[in-house]
Amino acid sequence: MLDAAESREWLVTNGIGGYASGTLAGTLTRRYHGLLVAALKPPLGRSLLLAKLDETARYYQRSYPLYANRWVEDIVDPNGYQQIEQFRLEGTVPVWTFAIADALLEKRVWMEQGANTTYIRYTLARATAPLTLKLKALVNYRDHHHTTQSMDWRMDILPFEQGVKISAFPKAVPFYLVSDRGRAIIIIHDWYYGFDLAVERRRGLGDRDDHLHAVTFEALLEPGESLTIMASTDSAAPPDGKTALESQHQHEQRLLDQWHSAGSPTRTETPAWIQQLVLAADQFIVNRPVAAEPLGKTVIAGYPWFGDWGRDTMISLPGLAIATGRPDIARPILRTFARYLDQGMLPNLFPDAGETPQYNTVDAILWYFEAIRAYYAATADHDLLRELFPALQSVIEWHQRGTRYSIHLDPSDGLIYAGEAGVQLTWMDAKVGDWVVTPRIGKPVEINALWYNALGIMAYFAQTLEQPAELYQQMAAQTAQGFARFWNPSVGHCYDVVDGPDGHDSSLRPNQLFAVSLPTAPGCPPLLATEQRQAIVDTCGRVLLTSHGLRSLEPGDLQYRGRYEGDPLQRDSAYHQGTVWGWLIGPFVQSHLRVYNNPAIARSFLEPMAHHLTDHGVGSLSEIFEGDAPFAPRGAFAQAWTVAETLRAWLLTQP
Repeated sequence: MLDAAESREWLVTNGIGGYASGTLAGTLTRRYHGLLVAALKPPLGRSLLLAKLDETARYYQRSYPLYANRWVEDIVDPNGYQQIEQFRLEGTVPVWTFAIADALLEKRVWMEQGANTTYIRYTLARATAPLTLKLKALVNYRDHHHTTQSMDWRMDILPFEQGVKISAFPKAVPFYLVSDRGRAIIIIHDWYYGFDLAVERRRGLGDRDDHLHAVTFEALLEPGESLTIMASTDSAAPPDGKTALESQHQHEQRLLDQWHSAGSPTRTETPAWIQQLVLAADQFIVNRPVAAEPLGKTVIAGYPWFGDWGRDTMISLPGLAIATGRPDIARPILRTFARYLDQGMLPNLFPDAGETPQYNTVDAILWYFEAIRAYYAATADHDLLRELFPALQSVIEWHQRGTRYSIHLDPSDGLIYAGEAGVQLTWMDAKVGDWVVTPRIGKPVEINALWYNALGIMAYFAQTLEQPAELYQQMAAQTAQGFARFWNPSVGHCYDVVDGPDGHDSSLRPNQLFAVSLPTAPGCPPLLATEQRQAIVDTCGRVLLTSHGLRSLEPGDLQYRGRYEGDPLQRDSAYHQGTVWGWLIGPFVQSHLRVYNNPAIARSFLEPMAHHLTDHGVGSLSEIFEGDAPFAPRGAFAQAWTVAETLRAWLLTQP
């Protein structure tokens, strides 16, 4: 029971980059687990403030611990997880039901949208007598990537209305723990040492953490009554759990209403698991205000550790915003990222500490074209198209004359060359120290499929805006002709890279699927012949496809790694060398649908994702899976592009 409950994790978010997460068992197994991980510099600067509440119920003169802690030396004490009768989600709100003799106590956790505020609400759903609930609040103040060894660190804990105000150190942002009712509030200040972070140890990272027992809340609940504890950086936030919970349910109902009203008749008969993904999609969309775009938005690539990445944002946007019937969300994201265009490139990473964005990506800008195309197809927003078109023109020009990292258009074949020693530019971007695991220097297959797609989009946009389109049409024609160089007749599929330092790379990887899956603008014929496109789909399906995505490298390759485990070096050496990526199920389904035109069969490839919703990150979809059976989920337990591409692909298979 403990293994099953610890291997499943829950997540709630606040729309500004903050979150709360943990195991179903209540144990802390990651440094990222906590009830309030606040975005102190939204959407980043994420810091653990409230680690957990350790609950003890007293009922008919008997005490029942409802919590569990994992300590060093593999000790779990107490074993309150044994009191859990049921776990479920109400939308995205996790709900635990604890059985305490003949009493049932429900616990819910959610966050206020737009605020660093978490609510934890307990309801005595059934009982034959009052129940006393004692809650020990364990707090911290650290970056969510780090751990704490306290060394008797003193925090200021002061009474504050129905709770306490906590100041970790003089310049720290204060935060508040408040109850909506209570018989006793007792300030403690007692460090608990040696929490064992088992998952971090498996990842080869620091696995010890300390937390401060700051305060104890105690309350008497009559049958049917509730108690709410609020953790917040806002001193004025009301601890009204009932109203806050209603607000959260209304927020999620609006998301579903937007989905259902987006135009497709099949949306009114959406299966429950797809509706769950619609709610999960919203968890990745957060505010990123900038001076010229105060309502700017961005996409958190994954929880619990990712920030907003340019590539992930653009790949995810059609699924997270367009497919869910929320193009109003896509518009500020597209405008926000336009502010960061530089030398024809979009940043790959916005660092947590606010340093200069990193531009080490060749494909983020090409996915930007596709995201704009999807947005325009859904909205016909001419105003935004006119606004962004000059920037898109400059992107093409920069690629023609060359930009960072030797990224340039080769005039001899119309293909994009990219790469220099020591940098990783494609989505297969693992790097350990100076070692780039999959450098892919040369002309990568998916980059050139994306380039052809971008040229077709530019020709279409130019015609739409009554601008000259001939240059883009001519460039697209040359790229299509040059793309034939990728076909490797000796193996019946595409080279992964041509013109690399060691010649052509014939490794079988899923990147060639984009030559089949990417849309073709009016007037642009598909890349490759019909039989070649079918061969790509068949080969990838036969060798790379698993239930939850595609392997990043064929198992027969000498570089293949079927297990994703160990320290960062071991994990990164496997990251794109066989590890299964969930987001690739989208382009595979789209490619299969284009080749075979059988929506029912194409849709069947998505069905395992429905079962995975209860496997790892409950209510969401994982980043990666091991390449060897049983294909254990790994990496981030909630990943934006996995959710986005599953949603987008599901819609493609509908009538």
